[in-house]
Amino acid sequence: MDTSVKCYSGYLYAEEPRSFVWQESELEVKSVEKAWQEPARRLFRVVTHDGRRFDLCYNEATDRWSAVELV
Repeated sequence: MDTSVKCYSGYLYAEEPRSFVWQESELEVKSVEKAWQEPARRLFRVVTHDGRRFDLCYNEATDRWSAVELV
């Protein structure tokens, strides 16, 4: 599902997500469990302050973010 993400960007864009919109609510990222890169994609496994886990993906080719809740 496409989403809006606020992230820290230093040397590169999207170095670390800070918050994102999920089902019309903005969720703050408590921690990043894992970050990895695939061709043309940057991925983050994050935990929100309420303990929920999500995979966030930044597609560099389309300049779009997507989110999937992990259950």
